[in-house]
Amino acid sequence: MSAALTAISHPARRAIIDTLAQGPKRFTDVAEPFDLALNSITKHLKLLDRAGLIQREKQGREVLISLRPEPLRLVSDWVHEYERFWTERMDEFERHYRNKRNKQEKKK
Repeated sequence: MSAALTAISHPARRAIIDTLAQGPKRFTDVAEPFDLALNSITKHLKLLDRAGLIQREKQGREVLISLRPEPLRLVSDWVHEYERFWTERMDEFERHYRNKRNKQEKKK
């Protein structure tokens, strides 16, 4: 999961993931929308590859890059646990606030 978190920490890599979520792309198609050197795109793709978020498949003379979203599921599950934590805390705060408001209204 740490590798996936590192991979999604950079906006360019998140944009690459968004692009690949639309379907497999050639390297040049991935690189086109960025104002980055091709060497930078290569480094971003290597990091995504090490995190298990992409796969490359040779088709003839071209290599297609595809998204492998499974590692993102681990991140999603981990974040979801904290979402429950904060939801419970907010529910407690709401109950506390209501009780306090109800006590103040009874005093009037």
